[in-house]
Amino acid sequence: MTIIAIYNQKGGVGKTTTSLNLAAALAKSGRNVVCIDLDPQAQLSDIAGVTAESGNDTVLSMFERNRSLHELLRKSASGFQVIPAHGSLSKVDVLHAKNYNVVNRLKASLRGDRLGDNADVVIIDCSPMIGVLSLNALFACDLLLIPIAADHLSMKGGIKLEKTLKALEPILKRRIDRRYLLTRFDSRRRMGWEVLHLLEEKFGREVCSTSIAESVSLAESPALHMSVYQHAPTSRGAQDYEDLLRELETLKLIR
Repeated sequence: MTIIAIYNQKGGVGKTTTSLNLAAALAKSGRNVVCIDLDPQAQLSDIAGVTAESGNDTVLSMFERNRSLHELLRKSASGFQVIPAHGSLSKVDVLHAKNYNVVNRLKASLRGDRLGDNADVVIIDCSPMIGVLSLNALFACDLLLIPIAADHLSMKGGIKLEKTLKALEPILKRRIDRRYLLTRFDSRRRMGWEVLHLLEEKFGREVCSTSIAESVSLAESPALHMSVYQHAPTSRGAQDYEDLLRELETLKLIR
């Protein structure tokens, strides 16, 4: 089982779009995929058509009642299973922020739960806030995928996150394997190329060769509660996420 966290401390960079469509590409390839929505805004859950009635249907019940992740799985029309989010997930930071060991709860559940029988790949869609939920994702993941939109503010967000990750390394006792993914890229705009070159200068081989182009189909599909493969399977957006999957497979970052 490969666990991928998709995270950036800046919003609006394509985090949920990437979670949704990478999961759909993986499911299309024949893998069993589980998405865990850790964002209290629950946008991924909403797009996938899997809503939580209360915090009892989310990982909040794992923290509060030691509930099995396996019990929380729900099927989506996009070809993968979802553990949905709910606004009450925001309680986790308030209730557990002072508990040092809480950052390993999700990792322990993923490794010890029966979830492994149901998932080849787990994708965790994180809140842009740095807190208990996001730290759980970082401690649990095998790979951190960091979407960065093709603008300078998003680039600064990526640099800020890199500092956060370096500060966590002594606690983690490892370096998180990570890849930076340029999103909303328009090859006609000079700014996009500037951001790409800056990313490559700063992060070198950890920048994905694949970029996700600005795409009407990617923008439209969430409003239709669909992945891009359901909405426009032959579109540029669908092809870009296929290319991303192949790149991660070639690098053996997805098993």
